[in-house]
Amino acid sequence: MLDWILRFVKGIFIGSGFILPGVSGGALAAVFGVYERIISFLAHITRDFKENVIYLFPLGLGGVTGIFLFSFVVSFFLGEYETQILWFFVGCIIGTVPALWQEAGKKGRHSKHLVILVIAFTLSLAFLHYGEGLFGGDIPKNLATWTLAGSLIGLGVIIPGLSPSNFLVYLGMYKDMSDGIKDLNFMIIIPIAIGAILTVLLFSKLADYIINKAYAGFFHIIMGVVFASTVMIVPRDYNYIGLGTLVIILFLVVGVGLGYWMSTLEKRYKK
Repeated sequence: MLDWILRFVKGIFIGSGFILPGVSGGALAAVFGVYERIISFLAHITRDFKENVIYLFPLGLGGVTGIFLFSFVVSFFLGEYETQILWFFVGCIIGTVPALWQEAGKKGRHSKHLVILVIAFTLSLAFLHYGEGLFGGDIPKNLATWTLAGSLIGLGVIIPGLSPSNFLVYLGMYKDMSDGIKDLNFMIIIPIAIGAILTVLLFSKLADYIINKAYAGFFHIIMGVVFASTVMIVPRDYNYIGLGTLVIILFLVVGVGLGYWMSTLEKRYKK
């Protein structure tokens, strides 16, 4: 039961990565040690089907719960306490870095992998920094564009470190998406689900192949993208001279502690 609850809680965090800007559900799945199993299952659904479904069910249930939970709170907290919450997210990601570093080096680490990490970080940071001008501006909200939004979310499952919500913010679709999920607007939810499922099914075999052939390189790319996305969500338009900074530091420390704690739980209860 404890293991089931732990996977459910992990699923909530992973689900938050599909609704919270700057956070990657795929990266959180990698950090919590379930990414490989998810991708392997999606790439080979009939292999150990019953065992995988039993294992992944609480993760999926937690993921759906996380998406709906955070769709309710994200607009309020990001509207009222944006800086504090973003620093909390930064802390959560920082807390998971040791586990992600260990995961990336599980099958060996060489100097070329560190070079890959630096290149991935640099390119990702440049893309996220200049990408707003490329993707910015509202676009029409219709069946096609909501399916596109779902595809981006699906890519967030397959590519750890990719935060689909960042791109949806750039496209001007994020607020409408979170409101649509909160209000159970199936004209938004259904095309998003279709886009996500199709993308995951189409690209999961490719991700599984890359993991098997270039594990260390792939995960160091993931780390570079995670580090870059973390830098990008750091609030830069806040006056840090004042007592409010102490509250921000508290949120950061709590986030680091929570992220690290979740990572250590994985080691303690991992079968």
